[in-house]
Amino acid sequence: MDTLVGTAPTSTPTSVPAALRRLYFLRFAFAAAWAALLFATADALGPLTVTLLVIYPLFDVACAIVDLRSARSTGQPVRGLYVNIALSALTGIGLAVAATSGTPAVLRVWGAWAVSAGIVQLVVGAVRRQLGGQWAMIASGAISTLAGASFFAQAGKDGASLNNLAGYAFLGGVFFLVSALRLGRARKM
Repeated sequence: MDTLVGTAPTSTPTSVPAALRRLYFLRFAFAAAWAALLFATADALGPLTVTLLVIYPLFDVACAIVDLRSARSTGQPVRGLYVNIALSALTGIGLAVAATSGTPAVLRVWGAWAVSAGIVQLVVGAVRRQLGGQWAMIASGAISTLAGASFFAQAGKDGASLNNLAGYAFLGGVFFLVSALRLGRARKM
């Protein structure tokens, strides 16, 4: 039975770190491109900006499904990935609805997602620490939780902006890049 927090297998097939490494490189590239596009369009909640906002959590769903398939085939705990899929799918829907109410509503939805998904990422990283390269995922989860709280707080202020979401996504992508590089280093040891 899989659990959110549980004991991981004592030996890890080499395919798991390799699959995670490829996935983490992809997540970095996506986050960097997405952040640049959002930064360029974040001044107004137009169709392109709303599309970008909805795409980000849906991309997270797709990545979690890929991760889930790899983890499940090797006996890694997967409940946290199911939680992440549900949270991200609901966030995509929530952002589409929130966009009709304005930037503060979008920041509240994004903030709630960043807090909850950050906690899940922190726990999943802690469970996977034996794979190597997971300290960056643990740190990213903790930072995401704090950033989410700040987005929620920012939503109540005048002049709330979506620009900080671009920085948040880019920083998250950097953590995926660091983790991918660390996984490659762990494979060579």
